[in-house]
Amino acid sequence: MLTSLYIKNYALIDELNVAFNNGLTIITGETGAGKSILLGGLSLVLGKRADLSQVKNTDEKCIIEATFDIANYDLKGLFKSLDLDYDIQTIIRREILPSGKSRAFINDTPVTLENLVALSSYLIDIHSQHQTQQLTQDDYQFKVIDALAENKTNLEAFSKGLIDYKSLQKSLEELNLSKSELIKEYDYNLFLFNELNEINLEKINLEDLEAQYEELNNVEVISEKLSSTKSILNTEDIGAIEQLKTAKQELSKIAGFGKPYEALKERIFSVSIELDDILIELDNLEDNLSSDPQELERINGQLQIVNNLFQKHSVSEIEELIAIKTDLQSKIDNTESLDATIALKEQEILKEKEELNKIALKIHDKRKKVIPVFVSKLETILSDLGMPNAKFKIQLEATDQFLKNGKDNLQFLLMANKGSSFNELKKSASGGELSRIMLAIKSILAEYIQLPSIMFDEIDTGVSGEISNKMGEIMKKMSTKMQVFTITHLPQIAAKGNTHFKVFKTDIKDVTHTQLKKLNEDERIVEIAQMLGGLDITDSAMAHARQLLN
Repeated sequence: MLTSLYIKNYALIDELNVAFNNGLTIITGETGAGKSILLGGLSLVLGKRADLSQVKNTDEKCIIEATFDIANYDLKGLFKSLDLDYDIQTIIRREILPSGKSRAFINDTPVTLENLVALSSYLIDIHSQHQTQQLTQDDYQFKVIDALAENKTNLEAFSKGLIDYKSLQKSLEELNLSKSELIKEYDYNLFLFNELNEINLEKINLEDLEAQYEELNNVEVISEKLSSTKSILNTEDIGAIEQLKTAKQELSKIAGFGKPYEALKERIFSVSIELDDILIELDNLEDNLSSDPQELERINGQLQIVNNLFQKHSVSEIEELIAIKTDLQSKIDNTESLDATIALKEQEILKEKEELNKIALKIHDKRKKVIPVFVSKLETILSDLGMPNAKFKIQLEATDQFLKNGKDNLQFLLMANKGSSFNELKKSASGGELSRIMLAIKSILAEYIQLPSIMFDEIDTGVSGEISNKMGEIMKKMSTKMQVFTITHLPQIAAKGNTHFKVFKTDIKDVTHTQLKKLNEDERIVEIAQMLGGLDITDSAMAHARQLLN
């Protein structure tokens, strides 16, 4: 409930600080006294866009602050989702700076207008002529029926399931589109893969292959050079090995004359051993060297294939070709397994669709069950409100489509008078009738769910006499379960309040100010008497006012 409202420097209000109680609070005042200013200030707290023109003194900051007791509203989850500190005494503050910039705070935490609106919709409902028009809209009609049908849990499950269902459908569309593209590429990818797979890339050592090619392609030159090298090393008398033997013999003769000579002899000896090994290696190489034109042609063919693939795929390493082959294999596998993936996705969609249908049926059945009860209560209340011949018909039609709140189409139809036909509310009900219908619906809702505080802005427009008395009784009954404010011009309604405030204007130093005053019992009698008979209060008006209050 709204426990207090503070307004400073807004429109015709210098500063206003007022506390509110539970029950039915009446707000009265002459036309133009500033009741709309009060509503405008409260609307800013609830998230309405700020405007510098609303500020009384543009050199100073405008502040509007509302305190709510939210102990019974079960809003801890909402506060957590908005990343706000929860407090049962929640304070919402709006500030409009002289620059025109506005700021919003919830429990002293800066918030966006979006978050402010998200919270305020749970705190207070300002019922205006604009909101009455909501009654003709599908969303609001569903909201009413589902509240009475206690469909909240089912609707949450349906909403989540619908999101999953649409996500699965989107995935299936993407798979089918992907399949179309992959099929176009499949044959080409398969050709490229087979081309790479045929040469067994993993077993190719390019360096070894190139070395084998060079050897086979130059057998004659290699043989000639090996033979020539052997001659240089091993020709009798003049070969390097024979000459080295002679050198070794000469150094042996002086090796005993000192360590340097001994060391030289040892080095010559080591070189002699190394040359002997080299000669043996030359013999082995020469013995194993042979011409193999067929092998040369095979290796040359492999190298050409590899080089062609390098050029084709714009790479220079075998490892890069292997990576391309792996990627092609993946694309081929994906294409070949796509039908199975699509079939699996279709099964998921079918399962989700079946579950959605089950939930939608539960929602439909609960709506269908509550509609006759709702219509009966609605017609009874409307009869008391001066619409005795009004008949309601609520058409609930199941469809084959998944809508955002089930599979139903819903329509409120009204036959306002005898002999007329049922028609849509917006076509068959006047503004005054819509206001009475809305009041009746709100009173029924109050029996089923915890509504936020509600402020009726002249919902009694166009009614009088006994009907206004009935409207007052309905609001009084609602106020036993929730906080109700009503701005009224009718004394019959004003007399029903637990608390009564009067909005009035005063002129101070040629400046008009709007003020709000809580009336005591005697002041209420005077105010209601004025509402009955005008400014010239008669004894009969005073007596009538006392009678209404009693």
